[in-house]
Amino acid sequence: MRTLLVVDAANVVGSVPDGWWRDRHGAAERLRDSLRAHAGNGLPGHPGPLTVVLVVEGAARRVASVPGVRVESAPGSGDDRIVEVVAEETGRGADVLVATADRELRRRVEAYGARCVGPRTVRPQRGDAEDAQDAAAVQGVEDAEGVEGADDGGEGGPAAGERT
Repeated sequence: MRTLLVVDAANVVGSVPDGWWRDRHGAAERLRDSLRAHAGNGLPGHPGPLTVVLVVEGAARRVASVPGVRVESAPGSGDDRIVEVVAEETGRGADVLVATADRELRRRVEAYGARCVGPRTVRPQRGDAEDAQDAAAVQGVEDAEGVEGADDGGEGGPAAGERT
């Protein structure tokens, strides 16, 4: 049976302080494109092929599906749409893996029998030096321009609770 990988786009995109909040749609498209490799190759501990579903919301709602990645646009809460997808698929007996760091969402999908992995599992692999460079560049922009919503506990993104 092929594993279904459901990706919480807002959570995974927001896990890297690379300026994603300036172009949420573009960030979701870049994530979608990077997920194509997982459809064929799988993930560590989850050999391919995988069926990949990317759940988007807000400004990323217009992101289109591509071969290997089905995009689900949430009409409201992305988390609610993820739970709906998980409930539908586990009800059919599917093996479901959800990529998110959101503790409440993890609790909700695990109640349906889904397993969870963190954002780093599906993010494009980067080196620590690249992450540090991105964070420093973003911090420099925030210092120079006073980016609104930069008070986020040091993560370099929008204020806590703001969704993509």
